[in-house]
Amino acid sequence: MEKILIVTEYFYPEEFKINEVAQEWKKKGYDVDILTQNPTYPHGKIFKNYKNKWFTKESYNGMNIYKVKAVTGYKTSLFKKLLKYFSFMILGSIVSLKIGKRYDCVFGFDVGALTGMIPAVILKQFYKKPVTLWIQDIWPDSVYAYGFKRTKILEFFLNAFVRYVYRYTSNFAISAKGFKKKVLPYLDDEKEILYAPNWADYLKKDLEKFSFSNDDKIHFTFAGNIGTVQNLDNVIDVFGRLDDEFLNKLQLNIIGDGSHLVKLKNTVNENDLKNVVFWGRKPREEIYKYLEASDFLIVSLINKEIFSLTVPAKTQTYIATGKPIIAIINGEAAEIIKENELGLVCKPDSIEEIKSTFTDAINSSDEERNKYMKNSEFLTNTVFKKEIIIDNLLELLKRG
Repeated sequence: MEKILIVTEYFYPEEFKINEVAQEWKKKGYDVDILTQNPTYPHGKIFKNYKNKWFTKESYNGMNIYKVKAVTGYKTSLFKKLLKYFSFMILGSIVSLKIGKRYDCVFGFDVGALTGMIPAVILKQFYKKPVTLWIQDIWPDSVYAYGFKRTKILEFFLNAFVRYVYRYTSNFAISAKGFKKKVLPYLDDEKEILYAPNWADYLKKDLEKFSFSNDDKIHFTFAGNIGTVQNLDNVIDVFGRLDDEFLNKLQLNIIGDGSHLVKLKNTVNENDLKNVVFWGRKPREEIYKYLEASDFLIVSLINKEIFSLTVPAKTQTYIATGKPIIAIINGEAAEIIKENELGLVCKPDSIEEIKSTFTDAINSSDEERNKYMKNSEFLTNTVFKKEIIIDNLLELLKRG
């Protein structure tokens, strides 16, 4: 095997793990090309210095990047979001069929809608190319989780679509162990399913020291996308309910932006919460100094089954910083934190349990926090080590 085609809706200059996978495989001597669309994530508009042409071919670090036209404006329009998914499915498939014969195997980075993997799987269907999918999001569960009503007709078509994609997939990598039970019902025959979690974002540690406040406070920090599913309403609610003895010695820092940010800011202002501070979106290369300045890091999602199966990408980055984690979440992410003793865990829909967890964190000893830090370091250098995971993905691809 020498020539690899990677199919992904997102690629450089967008910031996704697949960028690192492609570059590492290229360094190992493989001929790697990428089929993607013009960059728009996360703001829903074409990146500066890029043009939204129907088709372009570019070169990046010795790799060919084939790009098709992207739908923009999907941040505020459900119709445009759906159009974006189907657009890549159709345009990507046309290009895929044109160039696909020259490749030995195909790797699909399944990070969004499953429609984006059609340009990958048709190469198995038409040209008998082995196809590996690295699943980051589960269909059809995620469709329902984001508000689509589960009707018999929609369920029939979605199930048929998933079964079709998986039928023409040679093997799978899954970013969360819980995905396996969701993949198996759609398989007609036995196929290899490899656990390949995400690793931490690169942390630039030689940054100027940062402090959230001039006062000596305990800092709890959430960093990432701010949407309705992140459950920050409950987190902020709990901070407003904490006893007076705690209010003056702690601070909740929220870093990032998203569709739910304005509502959260209004909640804080209306309730006159002095210990909640919004810091806005920060460059990824600077995020370490904010995490390092924190005493506890918060990962949180609402109580829905699909989210109990996923491990938010920030989890590994949090672990890599060595800071204790507050996991306000159900399922696999909570199990990772609990089993490896990386911090404290509570149910996302129990205000009293969340409050008790924050209280326990405030009262935790230096010995307990140091234990969390040592366990995080061990996990970062084993299970979540980037080099090991990328090598495992390559071996899986070769076995396809």
